[in-house]
Amino acid sequence: MTHDRQRLMEGLVALVLFGLTIPAANWMIGNAGTTCVPGGPCLVPVWPGIMAPSGVVMVGLALVLRDIVQRRLGALAGLGAIAAGTLISAVLAPAAIVLASAAAFLLSELADFAVYTPLQRRRFLTAVFASGVIGLVVDSLVFLHLAFGNLDFLAGQILGKAWMVLIALPLMHLLRRRDERLGLAAA
Repeated sequence: MTHDRQRLMEGLVALVLFGLTIPAANWMIGNAGTTCVPGGPCLVPVWPGIMAPSGVVMVGLALVLRDIVQRRLGALAGLGAIAAGTLISAVLAPAAIVLASAAAFLLSELADFAVYTPLQRRRFLTAVFASGVIGLVVDSLVFLHLAFGNLDFLAGQILGKAWMVLIALPLMHLLRRRDERLGLAAA
């Protein structure tokens, strides 16, 4: 397989996985967790004594996958993924949180894009980390405020998403090293 074909395939896989994180997050928030609050979200522990709505796992992963989409397929594909993801989020979110889900997704992914894009060529891991942190903070603030009218789960939201970004960093490092070895430039 040529390097260009490999890059395209990896980008398409990341794009599909990115798209799947959105319905997964929306489903999880109402159906999967160690406890489900009546009329509220299902929760998972993200630190001893700190709970978060269960969708945080998928949202943290989405931030990193969007970076891979952009790295493999280019900035326009990254923006297209954000637009498509916002639409998917608006269509699939439960009625009670549709605005919160779509707005949080759109604003957090645009914040991620704005930080990642200028940094990624020179400081790839820094770009993934910094953009992920900015994206997860924006997502958490917007979602919690719009969905629940409070920031009660803010610490848990931030921690839960941060775990996914941190878990992904070693894999992103390996991706970068392989790209350098193969002479693949970032898109």
